[in-house]
Amino acid sequence: MLISVITNCLRVIRNAWHFYYALRLVFKVVCGSIGIALLTP
Repeated sequence: MLISVITNCLRVIRNAWHFYYALRLVFKVVCGSIGIALLTP
């Protein structure tokens, strides 16, 4: 029982980490494209 709870918590943490990583990647791409749009006349 306890092992399954720990495994479930680890899975949630791993999913949250993947979500954060993807969100950061999207944010970086959006900021980069905005920067390019601002720099090009």
